[in-house]
This record gives sequence, structure tokens and C-alpha cells, in this order.
Amino acid sequence: MVSTQTPICNFNTPAFDFELMGVDGQLHTLESCKGEKGLLVMFICNHCPYVKAIIDRIIRDTAKLREMGLNTVAIMSNNPDEYKDDSFVNMQKISEEMSFPFPYLIDETQEIAKAYGAVCTPDFFGYNANLELQYRGRLDASRKESAAKDVKRDLFDAMSQVIKTNQGPLDQIPSMGCSIKWY
Repeated sequence: MVSTQTPICNFNTPAFDFELMGVDGQLHTLESCKGEKGLLVMFICNHCPYVKAIIDRIIRDTAKLREMGLNTVAIMSNNPDEYKDDSFVNMQKISEEMSFPFPYLIDETQEIAKAYGAVCTPDFFGYNANLELQYRGRLDASRKESAAKDVKRDLFDAMSQVIKTNQGPLDQIPSMGCSIKWY
């Protein structure tokens, strides 16, 4: 398992369109996923210890952001032949078990991960109401283990700022996680 860090935010880069199958059996697009105040696109998977360490916090923060008008979509781009935990059936299972408050989509060709420049799980791309990139950082100080409960909520605070001002913070700490498992 290779640990990878995300690059710095390339502010105002437009979100890339997609049409991907969700665990709900529906096709989802950029347009169908966006919220009035923006969209958080995150690349996650089922097996990654970095994702497992923060999935409860992801669920908490994305549910609160949705109440504030910013939607979230999760995309799984790993090669499921290499990691069976990342199969579509297992995506459906974890989404249901954890009551994901966002669509969970499979990127079977990995074209969307490549278009976004995703490098690891988790990898967060926070867009404003104009679908311009404003955040490319970490959820919080967690790594393979959850950070303290009272840790600064980097992603939540940044996206709250985006909701209010349409602009993300200039100072962002990169996300770290397992490299995407390419075909």
C-alpha cells in the first residue's frame, strides 16, 4: 500500500462532468449531484485504512454541509480486481450499512479519476456554486487512525467558507491516503 499526498489546490479549475453508475442503480452526473452552494467530489474506497479511519467524520460533515446547500458525491475508482473489498457489491453493502448521505459511484474506466487528477483515497475536491475548485485538502489531521475528537475540521471549515463567500481558504493542508489502484 503506497501512501500518497494530494497536490495543492489549483483554484477556479472547473469541475469535470461525469455520468457514473451509483450503488442505487441510477446514473449520476455532475449536474444531478451539485447543490445550490456547490459540490464536494471525493474519491474514496472501501478497503483503504485512511478512509476507514475517517468515514464516520465524512458522513457527519457531508450531512451537515448538505443542510447548508452543498452536496457531496463519492467516487470509487480503484481496480476492484486487485481489491475485492472495492467491488460494486461491496460498495452497495457499505453504503447501505453506513447510511451514506451522498451518492456512491463507480468509475470503472478510471477516466473520471484521471480527469480530476485524483491520486489517493481519500482525495477531496471542493467546488463553489459556480463549480470552480476552491479546496483540495484533508478532512482533518487523521491519518490511518482517527485524530482526537476535538481536532480542527479542515474540510468542513473550508467548505463552510466556500458556502458563505464562494472562495476557499488560501492555506490548505494536503490530504494523504492510499494511492489509487490503477488498471
